[in-house]
Amino acid sequence: MLKEFKEFAMKGNLVDMAVGFVMGGAFATVVTAFIQGVFLPILAPIMGGIDLSSIAFTISPAEVGADGEVIKEAAIVELGNFIAACISFIIVAFVMFLIIKGMNRMKAKEEAAPAEPPAPPRQEVLLEEIRNLLAKQS
Repeated sequence: MLKEFKEFAMKGNLVDMAVGFVMGGAFATVVTAFIQGVFLPILAPIMGGIDLSSIAFTISPAEVGADGEVIKEAAIVELGNFIAACISFIIVAFVMFLIIKGMNRMKAKEEAAPAEPPAPPRQEVLLEEIRNLLAKQS
């Protein structure tokens, strides 16, 4: 059973998929940093100074006791973070689409390229020459 699991885990497809997940996670982190650090600050002045990440709605306020301790946390809907996450998703999905489209195009070129037939083995070439010489002598 351990041997079968090792064969399964070491198959090329599984390893490729694991590498893809790691690269996708790293790319998503980069895109999120870009959205939060570059895109949203540039977008804020265009939207009239509204910071998209600060858009939130309080459903119920926090309850604070007489001693200043929070008894019940506030229920807040952070719509701005959701919008930023949607923008990040769209960017990641678009880049993945471009990568897969490029890979498919390269596969199509490989399949369309005519393959040269392999050269016959040296023995066959010599046998054909001998046959041709014998045919000329007869």
